[in-house]
Amino acid sequence: MGNPESYTRRVIDGELDELLPYLPAIALDGAKGVGKTATAGGRAATTYRLDDPATRELLAADPTRLTAAREPILVDEHQRWEPAWDLVRRSVDDDSRPGRFLLTGSATMPHPSSHSGAGRIVRLPMRPMTLPERGLTTPTVSLAGLLSGTARIGGSTGIALADYTQAIVRGGFPGMQTLPDRPARAALAGYADLIVDRDVPEAGFGVRNPAQMRAWLRAIAAATATTATWETLRDAASPGRSDPPPRSTTGPWTDALTRTWVYDPLPAWQPGFSHLKRLAASPKHHLVDPALACTLLALTADDLLAGGGPKPVIPRDGAFLGSLFESLATLSVRVFAQAAEAQVGHLRRRDGDHEIDLIVHGTGRRRVAIEVKLSRLVTDTDVKHLLWLKGLLGDELADMVILTTGGDAYRRRDGVAVVPLALLGP
Repeated sequence: MGNPESYTRRVIDGELDELLPYLPAIALDGAKGVGKTATAGGRAATTYRLDDPATRELLAADPTRLTAAREPILVDEHQRWEPAWDLVRRSVDDDSRPGRFLLTGSATMPHPSSHSGAGRIVRLPMRPMTLPERGLTTPTVSLAGLLSGTARIGGSTGIALADYTQAIVRGGFPGMQTLPDRPARAALAGYADLIVDRDVPEAGFGVRNPAQMRAWLRAIAAATATTATWETLRDAASPGRSDPPPRSTTGPWTDALTRTWVYDPLPAWQPGFSHLKRLAASPKHHLVDPALACTLLALTADDLLAGGGPKPVIPRDGAFLGSLFESLATLSVRVFAQAAEAQVGHLRRRDGDHEIDLIVHGTGRRRVAIEVKLSRLVTDTDVKHLLWLKGLLGDELADMVILTTGGDAYRRRDGVAVVPLALLGP
């Protein structure tokens, strides 16, 4: 089976190319709209779309249809019909030939009656498009190469601050890439509304106060790329009121947003050895795409930037635009790291004296430390935390990187690689 001509190949396609010929079932998990169906559908001979009531009724009448069709079989939005997961799992138990099933899901259920599928169904997270996947740039610096110590640091790009800002507000949802600006904003606004009105309830979570939950989402958006405490977020979700939503309410909301892949926090890195002590464990707050944060806060590119024409383009709010740029970088690094069989976290010591935006940790105790800067220029101050970590980890730190909005990739004399975000790839 081949993908349709209009399909844009994704980074995760490389993973599927490697895994599907050897594994019986693979599930793509991710928020609605990230492209799971298009990616899986191009590889399927049979597709069951379980968000279609008629399809669910057909399968309820004869469940054996699900596993007896021509393979590969795509079970799309599997969470919409509870028996689907167990039917696939049991079929794999009976016949473990590779390449039999692809599943997609935009939610994990709060109290699943089904088996986890461990050992039978391999799960791959899928996120929105990175800059190369959007066709905005051709990368020259490989994250896998940085992990292995073989990366070439070089290349130039014309992508500048205004382009990154436009990419932030436009987002990486495939279906919105070709829309003009106003329809794209309307589509994102509709996406944000449906999270509370449809997606969370469909995943089995009741929402008694939709307006208050939207305020909670806005509070998380405002905390993008920070480790703000839940108490701070509860206060932000009820400005001017003395009764912020209680933890018993916001906890289930956050769980619902996590299970529907809308809230995508970056965990703290816990290295598991003694020479890094006093590390904080709080996650960094991220939504599935920084464009969603902009939509929830009603921010456009013009709100984020000043200047243009004869005047230089500068941030109106450098701190928050920097957080959004870090969120865009985090999205990209997580996609590229997954392709390299690596994970991503952040490092922060409890007293705040050292913090590093992204730690990519791969096999063989290889790590890459990455700082994200909304700047074209890199100073000695910008690299001090990277050099501190290098002094502790030595050769276990495969590379040190600053991701910037500059035009050129190069290696500093102290060993730190300066890489424009647009030039980073898998």
